[in-house]
Amino acid sequence: MAPSLAVHARRGAAALATAAVLSGGAMAPVAFAADSPSSATVPGLFGSADPKYDGVFRQSLALLAQHTAGVTPVKPAVEWLTAQQCADGGFTAYRADAGKPCDPKTPLDTNATSAAVQALAALGGHGPAVTKAVGWLKSVQNEDGGWSYNPGGPSDANSTSIVIGALTAAGEDAAKVTSKKGRSAYDGLLAFQLGCDAAEADRGASAFQPDKGKLVANADATAALALAGLGKGYAVASAGKDNTDPKPLSCNGDEAGTSDPKAAAGAAAAYLAQTMGKEQDGPHLTALAPGADKPAPDYGNTAETVIALAAGGHRDAAEKPLKWLEQNSAAWAKQAGPAAYAQLVLAAHAAGANPRDFGGADLVGQLAATGPKADAGSPSASEEPKKEEKKEKKDSGSGSGTWWVVGAFFVASVGVGFLLSGRKKKNQP
Repeated sequence: MAPSLAVHARRGAAALATAAVLSGGAMAPVAFAADSPSSATVPGLFGSADPKYDGVFRQSLALLAQHTAGVTPVKPAVEWLTAQQCADGGFTAYRADAGKPCDPKTPLDTNATSAAVQALAALGGHGPAVTKAVGWLKSVQNEDGGWSYNPGGPSDANSTSIVIGALTAAGEDAAKVTSKKGRSAYDGLLAFQLGCDAAEADRGASAFQPDKGKLVANADATAALALAGLGKGYAVASAGKDNTDPKPLSCNGDEAGTSDPKAAAGAAAAYLAQTMGKEQDGPHLTALAPGADKPAPDYGNTAETVIALAAGGHRDAAEKPLKWLEQNSAAWAKQAGPAAYAQLVLAAHAAGANPRDFGGADLVGQLAATGPKADAGSPSASEEPKKEEKKEKKDSGSGSGTWWVVGAFFVASVGVGFLLSGRKKKNQP
């Protein structure tokens, strides 16, 4: 996941945007210092913004998107990611000195680890690293079957969702990954879904975490559940020509909802499609930024919603927000950088569109421009597009715009931010 795969912090997919979705107290934007490390001093890293809060996440999304687009990531980029792994298999948001062993104070997190698993599993050839990472994820599963951002915290829908995506990418059956109390990953996930006892307009939505014991609909968490309920990660097969409309929860006297992950995913998709359809300027999700008077477009979580809708076979529902992104996401992606380009590539691919001609832009080329250059003669993602694909107009975007960390809770309590585009706990339904 957010940066959403928003300007983010993550779950902030993208600057998880899109991700954030952090729990706890009020959220405040944190600007990175001008003298922060950049890609110029961090060889192999995508983007020039400070990697402290999202390095592993944005690198993983970038590599996954390149692979999905049929290009070969350059060796330094892959080596940068693998070097970030700690000896026990977990990843933290960023390790400035990868040659120094991790210690008990290293803030390992499930989101960075899960994103890395999805990328490395897709690339292939990293079996030992993937196995160790999955082993670490299993070791920090909570008794309720879910996961928290950092081990030891209460489970949340977003973290549980991205772990499920990682388990699937690694060839695991999430339904069989159980806690010491016998609760499965899906038991943990579906506990966050609003059921038939909720207001009709909120049924099928997911909460991030209970708020004072009550589940409150959260669009970001709902997008995460809609994908994870299908047992999917960020990279999904391109949608076919068939279409099925997402089905809301069937509530004929049932006050619980559903215990079937796929049915839960369908209900979440129906909620998202309905929610996006209410926007007068086109189908997309919105979020209320700290200090803002009104919600603004949430590009990262809209992209993740496209992926989830396409993965569920809801082609028609996915095409509408995808076209909105084609028309409106260029400025956001240019500022947010590699995680944003990656999210858009993954969304375009999932919905059956061409990421090399996305509203006239070559997203694959734009993403490559934010990363390390290939050695002469080696295959790379920056190769010219195939002849049958249109060339993008020159774009000066390099992903070097300001990155904002949304989620004071994680920053203050554990010193890490949440990356994926826009996962903000208080994002708007």
